[in-house]
Amino acid sequence: MKCLSFAPTVIALAAGLSAVSPTSPEVLRATGGVPAHIANQFEEPIGFAEASTGDFVVLDRRAHTVYLIDRDKKAARKIIEIGFEKGRVLGPGVLSLGADDIFAVADAPNRLERIQYFSLSGTHLGGFYLQSRSMPRLAAGVMVLNGVGSMSFTGRTFLISRPETGALISELDNRGFVLRNVGALRKTGHETDNDVHLAMNAGLPLAIPGGGFYFVFMAGVPAFRKYDANGKLLFERHIEGPELDADVQSLPTTWIRRDDGDGVRLPVIAPLVRTAAVDPAGRLWVSLVLPCTYVFSTNGDKQRTVQFHGASPLSVTSLTFAKGDRVLVTPGLYEFSAR
Repeated sequence: MKCLSFAPTVIALAAGLSAVSPTSPEVLRATGGVPAHIANQFEEPIGFAEASTGDFVVLDRRAHTVYLIDRDKKAARKIIEIGFEKGRVLGPGVLSLGADDIFAVADAPNRLERIQYFSLSGTHLGGFYLQSRSMPRLAAGVMVLNGVGSMSFTGRTFLISRPETGALISELDNRGFVLRNVGALRKTGHETDNDVHLAMNAGLPLAIPGGGFYFVFMAGVPAFRKYDANGKLLFERHIEGPELDADVQSLPTTWIRRDDGDGVRLPVIAPLVRTAAVDPAGRLWVSLVLPCTYVFSTNGDKQRTVQFHGASPLSVTSLTFAKGDRVLVTPGLYEFSAR
């Protein structure tokens, strides 16, 4: 297996962000979801996707468990349970459902980054370790957002953010070999502090239906880039809005450092973006750490500012798109209309 390079890392927290601007976003109210008596069984769901069968796959981060909910939403059963061993998960960070109803889960047992993929029955189909220890560079609370925490499964390959390689996106095959790297790191003004520079280049790599990629930067000045299927940069856009103004204007230039537990002191950097996804039409949805989501056209123009409401406004931790123009969101395991 090819080894990926290791670089010093940065802890980032989602604390200290300002409240949402009084400017009112478009409110999207839940049109459905998993019934409360089932949803309440989960401790911290951070992945929620619908298979072609109509069944739902749910990753419960805190329980280290993956569940399958039947299409009628009458029952949930465990299909992957906690463990270090192959076919189990420990410290999972993301679930991504690809083609042919194969889903991938990224975790980090003993801080060793691992990606595994499974059928809907929970059968282990394959997986691999990355040859570096998992060290948080961007995190929301205890959730690691970079490295395998940024993993996106295309159905054939895996996209991850590893700026220590010198590129924004690393595309891996099903054995963990690097097929290619896409995208040059952006200039941050912090090149002399490698920890900070890499943190400002960590983000979310996302495949676009029909070919190409988006890359959403999660910390520093919010922005995203679009690449074609060959990895050529098409454009870069800043992510702007009144909800972000105060935080962007107050971005720090120096950071306190904290011990990561292994005697390494790392800068504490707060991400402004929590998650993102691409809808079937190729539009980019970017959810902030604040309870607000921006929707961008395929040309990079901001079309909508939305706020998901379940029982209350949601700070989205994951969103996926399902048939019938529906958006599936955690926390809460809610469904919304994307229209």
